[in-house]
Amino acid sequence: MERANVGKYIARRIFLMVPIVLGVATLSFVLMQLAPGDPAAAYLGDKATPEAVAQLRHAWGLDQPFLIQYVQFLGGLVIGDFGPSFIFQTSVLELLKLRMPATLMLMLVSVIFAVAISIPISLWVAATKSPTSAIVSRIFTATVQGMPAFFVGTLLILVLGVNTGLFPVGGYGRNLGEHLYSLVLPGIAVALTICPVLIRSLTAALNDSLSAEYTNFAMSKGLSRSKTVTNYAFRNAGITGISILGIQVGHLVGGALIVENVFAIPGAGSLLMQSVLARDYNVVQALTVVFGVLVVLVYLLTDIIYSVVDPRVRLGG
Repeated sequence: MERANVGKYIARRIFLMVPIVLGVATLSFVLMQLAPGDPAAAYLGDKATPEAVAQLRHAWGLDQPFLIQYVQFLGGLVIGDFGPSFIFQTSVLELLKLRMPATLMLMLVSVIFAVAISIPISLWVAATKSPTSAIVSRIFTATVQGMPAFFVGTLLILVLGVNTGLFPVGGYGRNLGEHLYSLVLPGIAVALTICPVLIRSLTAALNDSLSAEYTNFAMSKGLSRSKTVTNYAFRNAGITGISILGIQVGHLVGGALIVENVFAIPGAGSLLMQSVLARDYNVVQALTVVFGVLVVLVYLLTDIIYSVVDPRVRLGG
């Protein structure tokens, strides 16, 4: 694919991101405005006088008309200023810098575990082509798909954390090594939320590739089915895996935000929970926009990678 075409495609997709991000930001702003409760009243407590609440609302700009607040919100997004946090007494941007790395690291670890679990199972099912492997795969995917992430996380804490002491049951550690070690259990919990779709898609793609002429030709020349799967069929099936991983990023974000609260990880998930309960509008709106942009960027990156690894794909509209 020509470099100029790739550049035009990326520029066009980035331009199309603008209305998507604007829609996400607007929806987040409107929902927070319609949400019950008052940040000022929540901050001051039940014993606060109406005068004190009104004074704090004025200091935070919450008494301004809806349209003015909306314009100020959008103006802040343009320059990367999400405003102050009502509860944490610091800027929202500083909170994001502090909390987002843990969430992004958890998502990365989860992807690694999801790939490490899904690929061997898919290769085994396709290479053996036996009823036993197919049944085992179906039972595994059906069981995992029926368990929510918080349940899997709690189960892992009890089995591998509390009972055996092999892994920490919460927290995030003090250095990179401890960070990664503390993310093993939550990473597995999040990974299992996307494994069923990934396993089914990869298995189907491998079986389709094994029906192609080039793989049949390879096996007719004496190459075993298992080697045909790993040496030839997996190349095309891997492209499908990339696409599915990109599509599942939304589930990955949701799983990470939930599991963080189970394992007491100081990331964006716990920040979002605290902010929702405290009616901290600015933090909730900022997190919604940031994760919306993240999902759109991953979709864009997936399209680009897909087109690079498969020359047959044209970067259209």
